Amino acid sequence: MPLSALTGTRLRERRLAAGLRQADVAAAAGISASYLNLIEHNRRRVSGNVLDRLGAALGLERTAFSEGREAALLDDLRAAAAASEGAGAEVERLEEFVGRYPGWAALVAAQHGRVMRLERALEALNDRMTHDPHLSHALHEVLSALSSVRSTAAILAETEDLEPDWRERFHRNLHQDSERMAVGAEALVAYLDAGSGAEDEGFVAPQEEMESWLRSRDWQFSDEELRHGVAGEVAGLASSAARVLAAGHVARAARDAHDMPREVFIGAWQAVGPDPVALAERLGASVSAVMRRLAALPEAKVGLVVCDASGTLTFRKPSPGFQLPRFGAACPLWPLYAALGRPMQPIEAVVEMAGQTGARHRVIAFCETRHPAGLRGPELREASMLILPLAGREGAALRVGSTCRICPRGDCPARREPSIITEVP
Repeated sequence: MPLSALTGTRLRERRLAAGLRQADVAAAAGISASYLNLIEHNRRRVSGNVLDRLGAALGLERTAFSEGREAALLDDLRAAAAASEGAGAEVERLEEFVGRYPGWAALVAAQHGRVMRLERALEALNDRMTHDPHLSHALHEVLSALSSVRSTAAILAETEDLEPDWRERFHRNLHQDSERMAVGAEALVAYLDAGSGAEDEGFVAPQEEMESWLRSRDWQFSDEELRHGVAGEVAGLASSAARVLAAGHVARAARDAHDMPREVFIGAWQAVGPDPVALAERLGASVSAVMRRLAALPEAKVGLVVCDASGTLTFRKPSPGFQLPRFGAACPLWPLYAALGRPMQPIEAVVEMAGQTGARHRVIAFCETRHPAGLRGPELREASMLILPLAGREGAALRVGSTCRICPRGDCPARREPSIITEVP
């Protein structure tokens, strides 16, 4: 495991934390106090043998002074600093901070991670509560039954001379409506308890069910599977609508694999990189098909969204840090929608997701047209957007969100509805 340039700093901090004198530790390790002083001030590199002896003197393993365990911590702290650029964090002194105060550094990173998880949970919950048609239907059913029960109960309570036949009829209606309300309430509770990953029949949209199935397969099929089909797995999906969507997705993936076999595609990808236009030219395929093939390639590590001419997302493979809406319309600033108005013209941009994450991505959007009914039939447009993560933050970027309702950017000229969250200055 590699040693850090600040191994000496870590060594000194651990010696001081143990309450040991420099001379005592040096003697126990069989080196001079002056040599240990130089090591602790990072003026002399330390060999593995000497570090082992110093670790033994302090009761620590060598890994306590190495980079491996703290590399992830440094990455987390850099992400925290990037998410709060206006805070003035001294990123250039990050290793010194981790070396001198490892506990506080771990606490800051943990708090940042917790904030990120809470923000994602809030976004998902609000997106669900605001746009979920299934939740809206369940609530409507409960409220409708409640209104009927209330109306019937009011008639029974306020009409003293109600005829027996009518009273019996109202009692029967009251019983039926109360049962309907109980069933609706149980379904609503089950739906909410199931969470955003629910896969039980009737509790997710067909598109979600299909995408959940693809996620369980890591979004990929082998060429062998596509040749022989995965009808058994498709048949196992809960809803008939999800089975139709899954069968269509598999059929399209099979055509892509036939036109661009995996080994051929990987060879081209390794030669030219994740450039869908260059790959399409090299392989004699459509740009959209190349994007789908890239998204199904685990080694490429890219996300993909596809929409039709209405702007409705018809496929969503996420990319870390790029939030996708579960329901409703996405951010109108996505280059995906600009591509709809410029068919057959690739659009490339660097985008930055608004919010605490501030993650940057390189996106490539492309729209293709079809005329399945011939010259006099309608023109169908489908736009695809490839999402590639970016490590750096240099240069300008287009700030986008997931969807207006949960986008914290207050000055967005394309906002169509108020957000329930505000951006941290």
